Amino acid sequence: MRLIQVTVSKGWRGHEQKIIYLYEAFKEYGYVNEQWIICPEDSQTFKVATQKGMNVIPLNSKSEYDLKYAKQFSRIAKELNADLVFIHNSQAHTLMVFSSLIFGLKLPLVLCRTLIKRVDTNFFRKWKYNYSGIKKIICVSYPVVNILKYAVKDHSKLCVVGSVTDLKKFKKTQKTGFLHKQYAIPSTYKIIGNIAAFSGFKDHVTWVNTVAELVKRGIKAKYILVGEGPLETQIKNQISDLGLENEIIMTGFRNDIPEILPEFDLFLFTSNNEPTGGVLLESYACKIPIVAANAGGIPEVVIDNETGLLAEVGNPISFADKVEQMLSDENLQQKCKVNGRNYLIENFTKEVIAKKMINELNEVLQKNKRIEIEIKRLYTQKI
Repeated sequence: MRLIQVTVSKGWRGHEQKIIYLYEAFKEYGYVNEQWIICPEDSQTFKVATQKGMNVIPLNSKSEYDLKYAKQFSRIAKELNADLVFIHNSQAHTLMVFSSLIFGLKLPLVLCRTLIKRVDTNFFRKWKYNYSGIKKIICVSYPVVNILKYAVKDHSKLCVVGSVTDLKKFKKTQKTGFLHKQYAIPSTYKIIGNIAAFSGFKDHVTWVNTVAELVKRGIKAKYILVGEGPLETQIKNQISDLGLENEIIMTGFRNDIPEILPEFDLFLFTSNNEPTGGVLLESYACKIPIVAANAGGIPEVVIDNETGLLAEVGNPISFADKVEQMLSDENLQQKCKVNGRNYLIENFTKEVIAKKMINELNEVLQKNKRIEIEIKRLYTQKI
């Protein structure tokens, strides 16, 4: 297979990391003959792929409806003699449809979908998800599948391949105390943390309210929020209003997550509409106990009372209860650490996910080849 992965996203979150992970795994396990990443030149994906020596082609779009981009992509795909296009964000989805519909891109298109969000809100969005050139939609969890069923007529196009984590990247599983030192946290205090962009569905409001409840209960801990985003100021104001400035440490964006995570005593995740939560898998890799919301695709990742604890969505009292339960029970912590890491190894490593993903892509490719052969046969008979 000669594979193109395409995105027009410029940011760096779980989905962009997934592109890199899949490229590495496809190469490592010999799943593709050749592969390329096509992305904006000023994107984080381009920067990371370039640093890693990957085949990456810069292609910049002015908008989701940039016909010049769509035409250029079709030309590049032909020059590369590619077999299949794997699409990684919504804007790229639109551009690939234009490239196929208007500019003669003949390759089968496969879409990777990670958001739990209705797409039948207008005619065009619904149409592009049902476009005949989209041969398969690979979803990160079943809640993503279920929300797409409102729009996608052919449900057989929908399948699930979960999130991926690189165990080699998260080798550290023992605390060194560097976060305690960096932020002058007393050695007797636990660190309860979260790593997430400050966006609505991450529900930092409930996270901060949970901290307020835990402080009220006298829990000896400090609370660390790692990340940045549009709601950061709102959360800072909430922290100030609740008088929690000395309890919650906001670190901003950090690129040393594999070093930070093992310093947590507990990962507190309040996201209320999470497709899966790749950071939960990274917590498993680092052997960090988890308390997370019983929402979205999280229950597919966190098995309640086996690999972590699930709390009621948006309920800080429920979250505080679960945090107390986990911190006070060392046997439960140990069980969740062992089970969580085993669950990760069995279901979400690069090796496991890359194999599932390539099977789905190969299925599309083989079906497309059979159709091409049949078309040629019918054409020959007519002649």
